[in-house]
Amino acid sequence: MDVGERVEEIYGRAGISGALHVVDVDAPAREVAVRADQQIVIASVFKILLVLEFARQAVAGQLDPTERVLVRAVDRLGGWGVAGCADDVEISLRDLAYFTMSVSDNTAADLLLRRVGSDVPAMLAAELGLPRTRIVGGPRQLVEVMLADVGARDEAEFARIFPTLDADRVRAMRVFDPECATSSTAREITRLLGLIWRDEAGPPAACAMVRELMGRQLFWTRLAAAFPPGVRVAGKTGNLPGLHLEAGVAEYPDGRRYAILVHARTERLSVRRIDVDLAMGTAARVAVESLR
Repeated sequence: MDVGERVEEIYGRAGISGALHVVDVDAPAREVAVRADQQIVIASVFKILLVLEFARQAVAGQLDPTERVLVRAVDRLGGWGVAGCADDVEISLRDLAYFTMSVSDNTAADLLLRRVGSDVPAMLAAELGLPRTRIVGGPRQLVEVMLADVGARDEAEFARIFPTLDADRVRAMRVFDPECATSSTAREITRLLGLIWRDEAGPPAACAMVRELMGRQLFWTRLAAAFPPGVRVAGKTGNLPGLHLEAGVAEYPDGRRYAILVHARTERLSVRRIDVDLAMGTAARVAVESLR
């Protein structure tokens, strides 16, 4: 059984399907690819590009990372970080970037996107040679599309309607369609990570900022839990009901580094699936170990 078959077996045991790409950061010809060129919705993995653009602008002096932003009720999209605050919050741009990466804060990401320019991440993807990475707005646009697709006027109404929908109706929503939503391929996301880890995605200080912020992600049950002690894992998750992703880099004590994109689809429309998370991490580790 080759490594691709082992990955498929791990996915099959967990009842999932999806894509995977693992590549040696410093020897990109060495890779493990399972449907790595399939166009997939990337959800919050897009935030890597967003924070990279913020870091590039900060290092270039185009914005002040300590600039203060007032987060009001009208700005909140729900979720973690400032998105979940009950009161107005004043925060710096660099702390918005921290919350964007560490807890995938949609409100923080939306405000950061406004500041760096909503059209700039798509231009950055083109500049970095990611022709199949398609950026369709930010978190606010995603929420607005989801509300429209179920006929909800606001998030509260969406929360009442969504549980009543059958699986086919949910999967027909535009946020799950790579032609309508922010999407890419596993191969392009690992290319992006490789550029960041080799200081080729912008000034070295900007790339270092992104690496540091990805290293502070709090969600650990997918990639981080799968690797042995001593392996440093930096990552960024992405989630929608029935869709699970993580992009990250595993750095071993011997200096070798591996960029990873692991993607899974499930029949059950759930975001919290520890069994799926563990299967994703296991598949990623098996792929990395085959390259070592």
